[in-house]
Amino acid sequence: MPIPFDPWQSMIVAADVAMASRASSDDLAKRTAGRLRAVLDSAIHGSPMYRHLLHRSGEVRLADMPIARKSELMRSFDTWCCDPALRLEPLRRFVADPGNIGRPFLDRYTVWESSGSSGEPALFVQDAAAMAVYDALEALRKPDLRPMRRVMDPFGLGERIAFLGAIGGHFASTVSIERLRQLNPLLAQSVSSVSFLQPIELVVAQLDACRPSVIATYPSAAVLLAAEFRAGRLRSAPKEIWTGGETLTPAMRGFVQEAFCCPVVDSYGASEFLSLACECRHGALHFNSDWAILEPVDGHGNAVTPGRPGTTTLLTNLANHVQPLIRYDLGDCVTLHEAPCTCGSHLPVIEVIGRCDDTLRLGPAGHRVQVLPLALSTVLEEGAGLFDFQLVQNGPRELSLSMAGHGKAAVAALQRGRSVLATFLREQGAGTVRIHCASGQPPRRGRSGKVQRVIAGGP
Repeated sequence: MPIPFDPWQSMIVAADVAMASRASSDDLAKRTAGRLRAVLDSAIHGSPMYRHLLHRSGEVRLADMPIARKSELMRSFDTWCCDPALRLEPLRRFVADPGNIGRPFLDRYTVWESSGSSGEPALFVQDAAAMAVYDALEALRKPDLRPMRRVMDPFGLGERIAFLGAIGGHFASTVSIERLRQLNPLLAQSVSSVSFLQPIELVVAQLDACRPSVIATYPSAAVLLAAEFRAGRLRSAPKEIWTGGETLTPAMRGFVQEAFCCPVVDSYGASEFLSLACECRHGALHFNSDWAILEPVDGHGNAVTPGRPGTTTLLTNLANHVQPLIRYDLGDCVTLHEAPCTCGSHLPVIEVIGRCDDTLRLGPAGHRVQVLPLALSTVLEEGAGLFDFQLVQNGPRELSLSMAGHGKAAVAALQRGRSVLATFLREQGAGTVRIHCASGQPPRRGRSGKVQRVIAGGP
């Protein structure tokens, strides 16, 4: 089954992304304005939902558009999308089959689902044009961490990349990697995916077998790998670490860089837009403002002044004309800065407060195992359909699993969660862990105000 890919379009987009990386603020603004007009036009004329919401004539401005929320969009999925052939139930059946990961839906769409970290997962559909944008941003906006590599290996033929994450579902990173492997058979030999749902011994063995020069993973997983390397259990030493999906603190970065003696580059993306920002060589996170719009807002939906963090952030995706994402509530806390970066780029600098969950150490004395927070979340979401949860460690062999919902359905969901979680922890080598369940419990919040879903504690 051919993968949707337009080589000519991809070349044009890549050239534009490369040029815009050095463009002035005015040039970037013109690109953004033109693409916004095109997306609004697609939404008004192609989406029955937006046509109904904005039944008026004349020019439509971004400020005229309502704030879009995931649950509301998913309820209106069949009228939200601009292609009438896109229907929710066939898509759900498609992503229910792991054999379809990376394969096109209806022979022309790339599909993935969100992790469900802010509620039940959503489904996102991209055509070849949107994927060309994501590909170009991923390839061309990362800093050149090893300049001599370009001289000795200009086409990157000697690079070996390993992605460590949840690889069994239709998640954006997993689908994107599998799609690229199918597009380019050479990548199938140099790009590997390793599941972080395995015991750490198996993760280490697989990484040592593929000897990656680059590891792409989450900050908490990078810290765990650095500890394994310092202990002598992981022998492969990458030359670069790419992180994303969680908050990378200065302490985490320093620990990983010191252990592996290699640079760490962080990025910011979402299921709704794969490549929102990436660090420059000075460590500033540059937002790809030529292909997306971010609006940090307060709790009432009003814009906050630059330099101040918003309660949440609204995203407008300028690349996806098939499934319009306009003023979409991301739920992330983003600060947009006006001051230019010393690296010379005019792409705006942002700060993001991402996930801040803890890695747990569980098991009997002398045989504690570390369990990654995203692995725990994946098990509860995928294995039990449990999304509205909080997991708190009470001791080395004791956890509390709670959710805000109540009633029979909540109790049943918690029981499923306890069962799959207990099995997973035994497989990780933690032995028997007591898991207490409670429904109707409001979640604890971290200092940022965001809900922590996995909280370490206990002696």
